[in-house]
Formats: sequence, structure tokens, C-alpha cells
Amino acid sequence: MSEHKVTLRWERGGAEFIYQKYPRDHTWSFDGGHTMTASAAPAYLGNPANVDPEEAFVASLSSCHMLTFLAIACKQKFVLDDYTDEAVGHMEKNAEGRLAITRVELHPKITWSGEKKPTAEELDKMHHGAHDQCFIANSVKTEVTVVQ
Repeated sequence: MSEHKVTLRWERGGAEFIYQKYPRDHTWSFDGGHTMTASAAPAYLGNPANVDPEEAFVASLSSCHMLTFLAIACKQKFVLDDYTDEAVGHMEKNAEGRLAITRVELHPKITWSGEKKPTAEELDKMHHGAHDQCFIANSVKTEVTVVQ
């Protein structure tokens, strides 16, 4: 149905290729033209000023959930003014004993506008629908929960 391309580029840049010394910074170039610098997580000798793959994974799940939620809310004639999520990914050992982002908690805070505001039940149903329809959530084994 669609393709989504990213070009990753890493260069040693003259540094010794020794575990403690080689650079972790690299670039992600997206098919829309945006390029950003990424790195390993600081715990793995990465640059804390740059996004790391684990953060990007959590951001991707949060973003996909929000975009799907917005579509559902709009189709149901609810109006949102603001959506903020302080998502948290938990790096733990999985069932096979390997490190993985096993759980992601989404903590959306939503500001509604207009006269029609969802009940707690309607809000819960929209979040469940967003999770069920989120392309990224459907692509991973990670448990994703919405904490309201």
C-alpha cells in the first residue's frame, strides 16, 4: 500500500574503531527531505543531545496513537485544541531474556473545545480504537497502554 524510506548514514570520521571510542552519532534522512542526527542511548555511549532509537520507537508509537485518535475524534464530531503525551517506554528483559522495550505507557492530556465533550466511556472507546488502528502498534509485540 505504501513505502516509507529512511536513509541512515554513519561515518567513523578517523576515530579508532574501538568500542569505547568510535562515534555513535549518525543521520536519518527521511523521504520528505528532513534529516536529523541520531545516536545511541547515553547508556550505550551515545550523545544525549540526539534522539536515540529507543526514544524514536516510543515517539513513533505515541505519534501514531495520537494521529489515529485525532482522526477518530474528528469523525465523531469532537473538537480538540491540544493533545500532549508524556509517553514512557520501559526497557526490560522480555520472555526470551533479551533486552527490549517491552512496555510503552501513553499519558495523553487532551484539551477539548466546543459543546460536545466525550464521556469517560467514549474517551476510553476512542483510545482503544486508536490503539487497534495504529499502524505502528499493529507492527510490534510491545504492550502499549493508555493511562488517563
